[in-house]
Amino acid sequence: MTEKPKLRLSYIDWMRGLACLAMFQTHCYDSWLSNSARQSTFFKWSQLGGTLPAPLFLFLAGVSFALVTDKMRRRGASDNDIARTTIKRGAEIFGIAMLFRVQEYILGLPWAPWTDLLRVDILNMMGVSMMAMGALCRVARTPSATVISASAVAVAIALATPPLWTTLRARWLPWPLESYINGVHTYPDPQPWLFPIFPWSAIAFAGLAVGFVLFSDWAKQREALTATLFGAGGAALYFVAGWLDAAPVQIYAVYDYWHTSPNFFLARIGILLMILFACYAWCRWGAGEWGFSPIIQLGQTSLLVYWVHIEFVYGRFSILPKRDVSIQTASLGLLAIFVAMVLLSLARTRMKGRGAEVLGWLRRTLRPAQEG
Repeated sequence: MTEKPKLRLSYIDWMRGLACLAMFQTHCYDSWLSNSARQSTFFKWSQLGGTLPAPLFLFLAGVSFALVTDKMRRRGASDNDIARTTIKRGAEIFGIAMLFRVQEYILGLPWAPWTDLLRVDILNMMGVSMMAMGALCRVARTPSATVISASAVAVAIALATPPLWTTLRARWLPWPLESYINGVHTYPDPQPWLFPIFPWSAIAFAGLAVGFVLFSDWAKQREALTATLFGAGGAALYFVAGWLDAAPVQIYAVYDYWHTSPNFFLARIGILLMILFACYAWCRWGAGEWGFSPIIQLGQTSLLVYWVHIEFVYGRFSILPKRDVSIQTASLGLLAIFVAMVLLSLARTRMKGRGAEVLGWLRRTLRPAQEG
């Protein structure tokens, strides 16, 4: 059966858009629901869905990184050019993360502590991971070597996480630096709600390995089979993780399944691979690409909608009173945020297209003058 054109990019955008949707509902209900509503089963399920966006964004950062690197290699770019371009992009994301922290600090005055400027958030980790992946791709010069190396790095980070959070903590480092290792921030102990290198960057490296497989010549000719194998492999990883967690022998002095365990890392990767297969199936055989897809649209501008929606949910410009509304009112607010972010995303993509048209017109206009 012939594959749909650009299907690969569609289901990846669908995954990213799904992460945006899960992020919206998590943030909206967390910010706006009253204390009584927060005791409901509904709220607990909404926050469970909130465990998906961060792993999805990091995993897809690795997949997208593989796409960019593969395209550059096929165009004949040198290893140094690839490393320079990808590391620069990671540095740009890190810079955006720092600007975001500055914006949050200014809008949070006079209540925001200055230490929030140095908090390790998801964008910080995405930028750090991308720079590290660029360095890895410079050393591992072939797709197969990159898959093996990225997988090894992901496993190594996952295995090193428990002691770096407990028995081998880098207490000798200043807290802003130690926080990038274990998310300690200004607290006595590491905080599970932050995004340090250990274990979060392991998810990005896992995405890098998966991405290089997805964009290989073999997989491009067998997309359905590749997606199915990833889905089956994800289910296997999930059950293996459960089996290892139930094993009577543990190798770590301190074992915390939900925050630092390599077994939880395996389970997360398994879930991400199953989501990848589900999104592929939905886009190829379901309604994922029927007409206009707001989910795909959000996925194409995920960084923008992440940045903007925060201020209208958690920030000074919140559209509803914080910690003071019912589930029904918060749901209406969620719908408003979703519609507004889709419209913002559409405006962004159209402006980008018009910008390219203007640049093209300028080149065509100036070329005769330059030639003359």
